[in-house]
Amino acid sequence: MSIPLVASATGAGGERRPALSPAEIMAIARSREVSLSRLLMAYISTGLVFMLLPGTFLGVWNLLQISGRESVASISPAWLQAHGHAQVFGWIGSFIFGIGFYSIPKLRGAAKPAFGAAWACWAMWTAGVALRWAANVYAWQWRMLLPVSAVLELSAFLIFFRALSQHRPEASGKPRLEPWIWIVISAGIGLLLALVANLAGSIYVSSRGASPAFPHLFDQRYLALLAWGFLVPFVWGFSAKWMSVFLGLKPVRPKLLFGALGANAAGILLTFLGWTPVATGLFVLGAALAIVGLRMFESSRQEPKTRGVHASFPVFIRLAYGWLLVAALLGAAAARWDTSGGIWGASRHALTVGFIAMMVFCVGQRILPAFAGMRLLWSTRLMFAGLALLTAGCLLRVSCEILAYQEYATWAWSVLPVSALLELAGVTAFAMNIFGTFILEPSHVQKEPLVVKMV
Repeated sequence: MSIPLVASATGAGGERRPALSPAEIMAIARSREVSLSRLLMAYISTGLVFMLLPGTFLGVWNLLQISGRESVASISPAWLQAHGHAQVFGWIGSFIFGIGFYSIPKLRGAAKPAFGAAWACWAMWTAGVALRWAANVYAWQWRMLLPVSAVLELSAFLIFFRALSQHRPEASGKPRLEPWIWIVISAGIGLLLALVANLAGSIYVSSRGASPAFPHLFDQRYLALLAWGFLVPFVWGFSAKWMSVFLGLKPVRPKLLFGALGANAAGILLTFLGWTPVATGLFVLGAALAIVGLRMFESSRQEPKTRGVHASFPVFIRLAYGWLLVAALLGAAAARWDTSGGIWGASRHALTVGFIAMMVFCVGQRILPAFAGMRLLWSTRLMFAGLALLTAGCLLRVSCEILAYQEYATWAWSVLPVSALLELAGVTAFAMNIFGTFILEPSHVQKEPLVVKMV
């Protein structure tokens, strides 16, 4: 662990203050590490709450209602959008902000992390997501709450961006940013565009809409921007950073990854122009290029690093990228043959649960314990159970959603609730493992040797 610190400072009158002793420097370094860990745990805990209650539980309830009535039209679109917003922004967004505030100052050599900005961002982001969920579900004062929530979320992102952009990289032998950083930056641009689109949609609906739900056509295009412009590139970026080490793979192929980003960007643009069949084909191309660029299905040159996690970790990582390709292919099929929303829904579920959630479950349980005060994961068996349940639930959901919605098999309606309960159990196992790690596992910050960089 490396912490940058200032060894001496200049007073208000220009006089030189005495240099800090090594013991004082170490004490300050450990204090900052503890503060960063607490900040991270606040963001992660908030994300887990959004994932469990406003996100997954509401999603399960929606699916139970749809299955019982054998019609997706039986559920309010506002409720469906509330579920998705809580999952994407409340869960994944909170995780990204927390990890960003924790890790980027270290990567770029910041002497003093921006704690005030980080906590302000947390408060505004949490309030914005919570207000949006309440407005969609309860429809109370939604014409006012929708734009307010969107402004809070966009403002929180701008605080996040400003705080992180103020950190300057240390003078090292690397004048250029690494490829994975450029990929994450592109995902950040996607998030910004999604938040701007969310604000525009919220203002439009609050002034002209009959309900807090976005119009169907706008929502379809907005979801494409969220998925392929924000979520997918973020996972690709951190995969480029960590997977070569975690899975023992050869170095990534940056040109192919940048090609995947270009295909995604073109696909999003064509989606907004209404050329959906061509756009979905580009998403398939982007997914394939990313998989080859990351060498995800190539043999490992070294033993995977599974210390502290379940030994099945590499299998589920590769399975997640398999779901990515399935999601892209189903999207291309939906653009041509979907008649009821079933193939579109299966494609989105394969992407958000099979790919995004699976990657978060794998990588999150690999890195979050170390970030949260050098802890150990509470239970590797619970990690495997959560991943297995999520996989089984996603497989049933994706296959039976197509069969039921497209009216290929009536019996599939009765399987959909089972898939929802399996996924709920998997999500609960993940949340229990992270909370158990935060609460029950001791922190080893005091025992961990610190390398202090003198600035």
